[in-house]
Amino acid sequence: MEVEKVFHMKKGVGHTSYARNSLLQRAIITQAGPIIDESTRQVYDTLRPECLMMADMGCSSGPTALLAVSRMIDVIEDASRSINRQFPQFGVFLNDLPGNDFNTLFSMLPSFEQAAEEGNENRLRLCSVSGIPKSFYGRVFPDKFLHFVHCSNCVHWLSQVPSGLVNKNGEALNKGNICIAKTSPPEIYIAYYAQFKRDFTLFLRSRSREIVFGGGMVLVILGSIDSHDPDLVYELFGSTLHDMVLEGLIEEEKLDNFNLPLYSPTVDEVRKLVEVEGSFALNKLETITVDWGVDTSQNLDTQAEFVAKTLRAVIEPLLTIAFGHAVMDDLFLLFETRVKARMAEKRSEYVNIVVSLTKKE
Repeated sequence: MEVEKVFHMKKGVGHTSYARNSLLQRAIITQAGPIIDESTRQVYDTLRPECLMMADMGCSSGPTALLAVSRMIDVIEDASRSINRQFPQFGVFLNDLPGNDFNTLFSMLPSFEQAAEEGNENRLRLCSVSGIPKSFYGRVFPDKFLHFVHCSNCVHWLSQVPSGLVNKNGEALNKGNICIAKTSPPEIYIAYYAQFKRDFTLFLRSRSREIVFGGGMVLVILGSIDSHDPDLVYELFGSTLHDMVLEGLIEEEKLDNFNLPLYSPTVDEVRKLVEVEGSFALNKLETITVDWGVDTSQNLDTQAEFVAKTLRAVIEPLLTIAFGHAVMDDLFLLFETRVKARMAEKRSEYVNIVVSLTKKE
């Protein structure tokens, strides 16, 4: 699987598209909002640039793509007023892989611009928005170009499926699973962590060249309490795929050889890699949790449907390559049933790691 060429959220604005099923990501960014606000204010107070250059990396295509940017502009407007300073100009760069649905994203810009103008007729004129189709695992911008980077719900996605997931005879080691799971052998964790370490270090090293001294970055990463057994929704989805194999709807060999490019680190793993790379001062490193169904006041049927649609919008493009389009409806209906049973049994949450960093001199 060439991840950079094929990975993207589900395109368009249909009922299973990412644009219509990204409320979970919105909830996560909203919960991380105070740290985003604090980091933005710190960067502005320190640097006070006349034109603030910011990037949202892994922006995707839904309305959530501009949520963090809107927050940051609001924070800086309040900060500039508080010190009676002229409102700065903004260069906003929306970055994602080349397969991202930038057309849908750009179609949302008018509503973003209208909101940006409210209360300040000059804000639209002072904000320039551009799309950057390129992997963030490597250089994207010139040296010392950016003042602030935001990246939510992205860095847990790897640049490639790890190597080392088959034995010397070419047999799959992670049979019946699609990522690290309770039944995965130790070799699977080792391979996944090694790939995450390479990717995350490259991400930090690349951003360290692109961000000015004193600039900031906030990352929100799907994490875990125990990276050997992360207990992710993706493990439950893998067992659903296994059920489809038992029903003869998916070939067993296809499942055995399908692995997601996904690793959910622990807080300690993130801290260690940031410290070893050494380019950034670690301001905050916290965890936030969000229920699978987000709104727990809804009944289990509604929550389970929400979980299934959310996951479908994220990984259906990868699944279609591996298993074909014909089984998708049946697969996600079965997954919805499995989610409902899981949620009736125990509370299920996403663990998210929020990291606030400042570029060192």
